[in-house]
Amino acid sequence: MADPKGFMTTPRETPQRRPVDVRIKDWREVYLEFEQPRLTKQAGRCMDCGIPFCHQGCPLGNLIPEWNDLVWRDDWESAIERLHATNNFPEFTGTLCPAPCEAACVVGINSDPVSIKQVEISIIDKAWEAGYVKPQLPSKRTGKKVAVIGSGPAGLAAAQQLTRVGHSVVVYERADRIGGLLRYGIPEFKMEKSRLDRRLGQMRAEGTEFRTGVNVGVDVTVEQLRADYDAVVLAGGATQARDLPATGRELDGVHQAMEYLPLANKVQEGDFERSPIHAEGKHVVVIGGGDTGADCVGTAHRQGAASVTQLEIMPQPPAERSEAHPWPTYPMLYRVTSAHEEGGERLYSVNTQEFVGDDQGRLQSLRLVEVQRTDSGFEPVAGTEREIPAQLVLLAMGFVGPEKPGLLEDLGVELDARGNVARDENFMSSVDGVFSAGDMGRGQSLIVWAISEGRSAAAGVDRYLVGRDVLPAPIEPTERPMV
Repeated sequence: MADPKGFMTTPRETPQRRPVDVRIKDWREVYLEFEQPRLTKQAGRCMDCGIPFCHQGCPLGNLIPEWNDLVWRDDWESAIERLHATNNFPEFTGTLCPAPCEAACVVGINSDPVSIKQVEISIIDKAWEAGYVKPQLPSKRTGKKVAVIGSGPAGLAAAQQLTRVGHSVVVYERADRIGGLLRYGIPEFKMEKSRLDRRLGQMRAEGTEFRTGVNVGVDVTVEQLRADYDAVVLAGGATQARDLPATGRELDGVHQAMEYLPLANKVQEGDFERSPIHAEGKHVVVIGGGDTGADCVGTAHRQGAASVTQLEIMPQPPAERSEAHPWPTYPMLYRVTSAHEEGGERLYSVNTQEFVGDDQGRLQSLRLVEVQRTDSGFEPVAGTEREIPAQLVLLAMGFVGPEKPGLLEDLGVELDARGNVARDENFMSSVDGVFSAGDMGRGQSLIVWAISEGRSAAAGVDRYLVGRDVLPAPIEPTERPMV
């Protein structure tokens, strides 16, 4: 235990965000530095709760009370060792995870929970600064070769685990750079890509090989893949976006979020001076109220949009935990992200009726209606129809599963009832030696679940190849996410 009275004497504190008028002029992360003395006091709020429900809230089973205590004692090297024991990439979760661990914190029953996420990111930042993060080379090679398809967090976690126990691992990525959604789906203001590149450098030093611009199933056939590798891990994500087949969907100016966000990130990579899909001077409407929608909102602000409106078909969530989401579950709350803080309007309980264009096929406005939820779905409320200006609409309504044509169909893997790759208790698909991890097997979920699944799938692969149990497997494939 850290400070015995910390949870009673120290209020919760998190880092401040940079001023809005400053941060929307650049693409750097939005948070100011959190000084170490303040962080130490926050770690000291972790109480001796007996049963740390934060373990249950975290899909990785992070040893949160242990590394909180070590930070309180100023033992940063031991703290990163305990953090890395369960999490390959705490810099990713420390910036991007919605922190279900904090929702499950015992202090949070009748007070503000411990600032777990801030302690986590501070540990890994301190570890990189102090030189505690080094390549972990395998003691000996197994002679087995593994192909990992997809370089998002699940694929990277599986690859690092398998490389470290001696397998030869090649990660295939069809994009031009490694990282998946970490690279092209997450804006720089949420996670600067230097964090990703630094970790990839460690993985390369450990022996993981990366091949970009390779569409497996097209550039490399399934027959070649199975002939060259002893096992395959499918970690290509749930990339089939949910569409909105309303009238006018074909108009110039209506795009999927994952058409828009990668181009903005490519500007930061130096590929373009200006994104081909740009919000400058336009009335922007984002359809979808989740994290991807918020990413679009923040990106549009930085591109100089005339206005930004975010639409959500669901009612506005409550400000406090409701009876429907009792502790320690992750509650559905009204949250103001950094992007929402920067401006724009959020509309709830509305549905799109039509995209309206001019005689040259260019989007000009969006026709919407208020809705109410019934047992049969969402019903329009008579007399609430209206039109709002829109020259750029971004569809951020989530994903419906992995792409089926190509790799999955050629492999012949079975799918579950939700259209994801079915797998057994070892994360193996219906095809011998072919495993699945992350959103491709689980469905659209969180980065912390992706890393956990990658680690678990790696344990299954290692068991399949050499018949041992040396890698941890945090979860079973049938477990469902809390959020």
